[in-house]
This record gives sequence, C-alpha cells and structure tokens, in this order.
Amino acid sequence: MSTFGLQSVEPALAEAVLAGLEQVEASLRQAARADDPFIDEAANYLLNAGGKRFRPMLTLLASQLGNGVNDEVVESAVAVELVHLASLYHDDVMDEAPRRRGAESANTRWTNTIAILTGDFLFARSSEVLADLGPEAVRIQAQTFARLVEGQIRETVGPSDGADAVAHHLGVLADKTGVLIATACRYGAMFAGCSADVTEALRNYGEAIGIAFQIADDILDIASPGDVSGKTPGTDLREGVMTLPMLLVEAAQLESDAALRALLGRPLQDDAEHAEALALLRENPAMRMARDTARQWAATAAEALAPIRAALAADMVAADADSPSLQRRQAALSALLALCDDVVDRVA
Repeated sequence: MSTFGLQSVEPALAEAVLAGLEQVEASLRQAARADDPFIDEAANYLLNAGGKRFRPMLTLLASQLGNGVNDEVVESAVAVELVHLASLYHDDVMDEAPRRRGAESANTRWTNTIAILTGDFLFARSSEVLADLGPEAVRIQAQTFARLVEGQIRETVGPSDGADAVAHHLGVLADKTGVLIATACRYGAMFAGCSADVTEALRNYGEAIGIAFQIADDILDIASPGDVSGKTPGTDLREGVMTLPMLLVEAAQLESDAALRALLGRPLQDDAEHAEALALLRENPAMRMARDTARQWAATAAEALAPIRAALAADMVAADADSPSLQRRQAALSALLALCDDVVDRVA
C-alpha cells in the first residue's frame, strides 16, 4: 500500500490513517466483486495494479478534523475511489493508452467495449455503496459525476475560438480531477461530524490541491521515466493530448519553439518524432512555468485551510491544549498543509 502523503505525518496519526486505509482496501475489494469470473477479473484489474489511494487518504485525514474515522467515513472513501477507478477505465479508452500503472491497460488487455462496461460496473458499485450513506451523499456524488463528465466533454471539444487555452485547461482540471478530490475531503468532514464551515474549507482545499496534483502528474508524464510514473513516458504527447506545459509553449509563440510547436497537438505515432518532442519539451522553460503553476495551486490549497487554522487556534486558547482531540485535529491540519508541499515536491 502506498504511503504517499504520509511521510511527514505525526506517527499516531499516520498509524490511524494507515489502519483506515486497510479497511478501505478490504471494502474496495468487496465492492468490486462480481459473481461472473470474467467480470470479477476485469473489475479488479486496476484495483490489483495498486495506486496511491490519494483520495481515500484525504477522506481519512479530513475526518481527523472531526470525530475521526468511522464506518461511514470508510465507506465514503470507498465510493470515491470506485469512481476514480471507473474513470481510469474510461480515460484509457479515450486516450488509447496502452499501459496503466506499469501494466497493460484494460482496453489493451481486452477491448475498448469491455473497458467501458467495466468502468460502468464500478460506477454502479459506487452508487450502491453511497445509497447506504443517505440522500445527501448520493446528491453530492451526482453533482460530482456531472462535473466529471462536463470536464471530459470540455476537454474533448476544446476551448472556443478566442478563448484562453490555458484558462480553459485549468477549468478542465478542476472538473476532471479537482472535484473528485474535493468530494473526498468533503465526505471525510461530513461523516466525521465537522461543521459546515470546516467541511466547506476542506472542499475548497481538495479542489485546489487536486489541480496541483494533476498538473504534477502531467509534468511527470513528460519528465519521468515510465518506471517512476507508472505510465508510458510521453503518453500525452503520443496521443496528441495537450497538457499544461504544451499549452504554455503554444501560448508563448516563441520563434525558438517553432520546431516543438510543429510537433504538438497531433498524435506522434512515429517514434523518432515522439522522442524529439519529448526531448525538446523536457528542456523548455514551459516546464518550469508549469511547476510554478502547480506550486501556486498548492499554495491556494493551503490558504483554503485558514478558517480551520483560526478555529483550531481559538479552541486551543479556550480549552485544554493538551486534549487528545485537539492534538489529533492539529496533527491532521499539519498533515494537510504538508501535503501541499509533497504534491509539488514530486516535480521539483
């Protein structure tokens, strides 16, 4: 199990979160089960490939700002991760990605149709889990799913004529990645009894750190070898998908980037062209600009926690600062703030 984001967490809190993640993992496997052996294999394919479990971890961390982990917190984390896994099956079909998490993608192993239907199966399982958590949880998932789809459509259609392509892209990231991470944080707070203000602050935090997280992933797709990123290097380049570094190259319109711009925005199936574009992009100043943008969104995430910081400081003055509950909440806040650095340190 990945411990991404828990390296600098206070030991007792890390232990509690890891214990919660073990519960999430067991419940995930139960939720993804199917009576048909083939469906069971396909539905568990990406689950067995591993992953950071970043979203469930955030659900569990957010709960520590309330009453801590309980069964509802665990099940809401499961529901969010099922949506994430389902979206990966669909994304790989749309991107025609040959690999995912270091292994064949589901669409390569079977077919696009099987991958799409498997994603649908996991979406259904997520709804089944949430049905036991009440109508508010179901409503939030429906709103989240709508934004996920809107983001995918907006990415597919592209920016309208005259629109800022970079701003459009960041909006897509908010919809495709930020919103689900925001929901992960929101569920953790809700089901741990946090106030509406704390829940909203964590939702805002989650959306901002989600954008930073996705920008960092897109940078890693360019900058890191496949054994680090878990994906084929330059997958986005090969498929003609424009991520932030590429869009920044286009926006700059520098004469020195003419050769690189000629390669961007179209599928690069030729290995020589792909290698040339990857090498040029890795050395381009746009990579530094993209890293700076990731840091800015991570800073926005940290700023979103200001109301929680202020409330916790007031509670420590008004009550016993040595209270286990206050210490746990302070450790959780510190962990969420440290995560802002951890997300972007991957691409430093």
